[in-house]
Parts: sequence; structure tokens; C-alpha cells
Amino acid sequence: MDFKTQIKNDKLPRHLAIIMDGNGRWAKQQGLLRVVGHESGTKSVREVVEACAEIGIKHLTLYAFSTENWKRPKLEVQTLMKLLVKSLKKEIATLQDNNIKLAAIGNLQDLPKKAHTELLEVIEKTKSNGQMTLTLALSYGSREEIVSVVKQLTDKVKNNIISVESIDESIINKHLYTQNLPDVDLLIRTSGEHRISNFLLWQIAYAELYFTNILWPDFTKNDLYEALINYQNRERRFGKTSEQIS
Repeated sequence: MDFKTQIKNDKLPRHLAIIMDGNGRWAKQQGLLRVVGHESGTKSVREVVEACAEIGIKHLTLYAFSTENWKRPKLEVQTLMKLLVKSLKKEIATLQDNNIKLAAIGNLQDLPKKAHTELLEVIEKTKSNGQMTLTLALSYGSREEIVSVVKQLTDKVKNNIISVESIDESIINKHLYTQNLPDVDLLIRTSGEHRISNFLLWQIAYAELYFTNILWPDFTKNDLYEALINYQNRERRFGKTSEQIS
């Protein structure tokens, strides 16, 4: 079925976030090493990024590596970091051709030097692109992000830069890693898991959640379009009643 033709351009999410889950299980099902699953997952990344830029989504955030992922086997972590460097070098042409700006959130200083350097170089080279912003969440954890905000605001109150009374949602937003991004409208998670896994907890307060059993390396443009159609058929009330919305 051609889902793309059913998408309403005036009802696209401003900010789409994806938890790309299932690389390891995909590899296991094929009788392959987990790292092969991660390599295969990069194809889905390219396909989804290109599809989002093509249909007009302005902000796409991908959960690429969490703070908890550092606990994985050393070889897998090393391979993931090497794959990050390889992918950044390989995909810069795709980013430029599609007018996509790359950004990143998380404790980026924790990345290996080579990965960190390559990341910053691609961010710099694509900073003037304006079709879409692709944000990679790397060494990212939402609880850690919120703790960081609390520390920043506490320090500012302590030094009389701001008052306690002035702290509201907008002030908090300005201190988040995602300060330059709108709230998430749609969060997709692949692989059949029904968890948020410490991803953008503040930013998804009113996001629509979409879970699919498809493992990430098998996730295609058509699967993305199907998720978008599902999203567009939902009623988003933001605390109001259906009558108020209509």
C-alpha cells in the first residue's frame, strides 16, 4: 500500500523523535554478531532521514546512544563509536544534498576524541543548511539532562542571576539540551518494546507515542509513512475536551 500519498502535509509533526531499537535482536535472528545489526541499522537511518526531509518534517531527533549504553560490552561500544565516525564521514554528502543541518545533544565530551571531532566537523559543515535539523542523541540520558538543568538554575539563583519566582517552563526549556527545538509531537519506538528508556522525558509531555514490532534494520520509508498517518488520525487535545478542539 502506498501510504505516502495519504499523508497530509498540513498535519506533519514539527518534531519527530525515534528510539531506534532492535539492531541486536535483528542480528541474532540472522545468526550474526550484534555489531552487524548496528551496521545494518544505518541503512534505515539514511532512508528515514531522506524521507523526513523529502516530505517536509523540520526536526528529527534520533536516539543513537544513551548514557546507559556505556555499560554494554566493551567491544560493542567500541564498534558503535567507530561506526559513528564512519557514518558521519559517509553521510555528509547526503546531509548536504538534502539541505539538512546536523546537531547533537548529550554528554558529547564523553565520546571518544575521534568520534567527537568528526561530529563537530560535520555539525560545522552543515550549520547553514535549513531544510531540516537532524539531531543525534549521543551519550544522552533525560534524567541526567534534567539534573543538569536543576544545577544550572540553582547556581543562577544562588548568584542572584534569576529569582526562584521567575522559574517557569520557558526558563527550564532554555536550559535543556534541546533549547533550540520545539517539543516532540510524535515519538516512534521500533522492536516491540513499550518503554521510553530515559529519552526526552520533559520534551514528550504531550507527544503522541507510536510503537511498532518492526526491528530497526527492517524499518522502511513506508513504515514511517504508516506511523505518520496513524499520528494524523489522532485527536490531540492538550488537556482540553473534544468539543473545545472542534
